[in-house]
Amino acid sequence: MNPEAIKISRITNKTVSEKDGKYYSVFWIQNGVKSLEIDRVSYKNVSNSIFFLHPSINWKISKENSTTSSGYILYLSKEILDNPLLSKLHINEIRLFTTEEIPKINLSPGIEKRIQSILEMLDELIGSELNHKDDAIISLLNTIFVYCDGQCNIKSVISENDAKKAIVYKFKKLVDKWFAKYHKVSDYADLLNVSDNYLNECIKETIGVNAKAVITEKRIMTSRHALKFTDKTVKEICFQLGFSSPDYFSYFFKKHTGVTPSMLRQN
Repeated sequence: MNPEAIKISRITNKTVSEKDGKYYSVFWIQNGVKSLEIDRVSYKNVSNSIFFLHPSINWKISKENSTTSSGYILYLSKEILDNPLLSKLHINEIRLFTTEEIPKINLSPGIEKRIQSILEMLDELIGSELNHKDDAIISLLNTIFVYCDGQCNIKSVISENDAKKAIVYKFKKLVDKWFAKYHKVSDYADLLNVSDNYLNECIKETIGVNAKAVITEKRIMTSRHALKFTDKTVKEICFQLGFSSPDYFSYFFKKHTGVTPSMLRQN
């Protein structure tokens, strides 16, 4: 891999702008950004978002008066994006780097820490001389794009002000907060003051799955994490995550993963 094929920098200067038009740019804006200017159009309220920009696009990030970092910028060459591992993702299939619209990813709550950890590992690898570092870099990039490509995030276009996407984002925040207590789509529809059908319609149009799938995914992901990375018993995890009984927890987990909670722990 060309040493200049990938670069990463933190957003620390008061103003950061497009360098030389050679790189595809991926911004992860955390907070503290006053505005993002793209081809002379200024956008506000861009915190907690990821943007994908083609090399032909002029851009400028203006920070609020702060010495802390407001996020990260990945500069990627065409060589990187042509890698076979990345070419199968929607990053190419739906042309996230298109020049006709500005794709934006609103990160779901809880994903931010994972993205930051991956970016920090990328930065370490880029500056290292480790064996097989190129493979590791591509693998980490693939992981970031899978997160941006998956059900856990909400794709939109920066110019849109879509009420349906706003409902989906609120729904996912509620799921992250209440998934151990509320398991029915109707529970969340009531919290959002919309009908079950309308909530499902919003979610299906925005992320391609129904509301029940989002709730189930959250319950499975949290269960897997607790089983893998805590010393709590299966029974403790079962009741902590709102399952009615260990037997039902085992049935539910095996139905959606193919293995029981105990089998997962043995692997």
